[in-house]
Amino acid sequence: MNRIFSGVQPTGNLHLGNYLGAIKNWVSLQKDFECIFCIVDLHAITIKQNPKELENNTLEVTAAYLASGIDPEKTLIFNQNSVSAHSELTWLLSCFTPLGWLNRMTQFKEKAGKKKDNAVLGLYSYPVLMASDILAYKATHVPVGEDQKQHLELARDIAGSFNKIYNKEFFPIPEPQIFGEATRVMSLRDGKNKMSKSDDSDYSRINITDNKDLINLKIQKAKTDPYPLPSKKEELENRPEVNNLLGIYSALKEEKLDKILNEMAGKEFSEFKKILAELVISKIEPISKKMNDLLKNKDYLKKILKDGKEKADDISSKNLLEIKKTIGLLII
Repeated sequence: MNRIFSGVQPTGNLHLGNYLGAIKNWVSLQKDFECIFCIVDLHAITIKQNPKELENNTLEVTAAYLASGIDPEKTLIFNQNSVSAHSELTWLLSCFTPLGWLNRMTQFKEKAGKKKDNAVLGLYSYPVLMASDILAYKATHVPVGEDQKQHLELARDIAGSFNKIYNKEFFPIPEPQIFGEATRVMSLRDGKNKMSKSDDSDYSRINITDNKDLINLKIQKAKTDPYPLPSKKEELENRPEVNNLLGIYSALKEEKLDKILNEMAGKEFSEFKKILAELVISKIEPISKKMNDLLKNKDYLKKILKDGKEKADDISSKNLLEIKKTIGLLII
């Protein structure tokens, strides 16, 4: 059976970009794949975290998974640090990863910027941990956004290199899955920048926990331009904010962008924003309400994570033992 692995960082303020770029698609994947969806808390600590907030955010992401339709009866849900194979395999795989491969990773350069010498090792080796997340379960498919494609390529390279060195097809080479419209949701204030939890302006994003009045206000205030909505994709090339709002509408409506353009061509933004706000509210508000209910029972959320951890441990520990034996490490 094909196996999916993916995860979201527990850094607070889960937003529409997380939902459309990841969680919404995961729900449908449960029908055809064995799915493992992790809360990647080890990735989160490459940036300094408030300990109490990190713990609360982990439970919030768990609640978001469940409220969106991830079924713990079908799917493994756990937090990354609770399964030691992720950390242990990262060291093993780092011994098969040339520095030249890591030096090509553009995300490190973007995040470290001019302060590269002060960046932590974890930020630099982050892609090896991501490879370990995937390969610990021999995942065959990985849903990724455009910004993570390069990291998945590294995971594929590491898997292929390991297989070649030991002349065995131990790791499957994981295939990327990139979904439909709005795979990369952009800021409501600047269509050239990705929607982000870290943006100073809360009006740049729609949080999954926003109520309907706040969602409506944010969409009404979203940046646009003075021209009517276009009828062709080519006309969107120099209109990033318009492209973003239409992409969001298309993804939530689950219809091709071409069809949306035919439907909306020539409309003024005042009219379109009203239609968009109603659609976003209809999709996000039920999730928000269910999340809030789930967060009132943290013991239940912790039980879901514990049950998932035990199953994930069982799969990953067996694979890790076989990897160690393949390498030649003495097992006592």
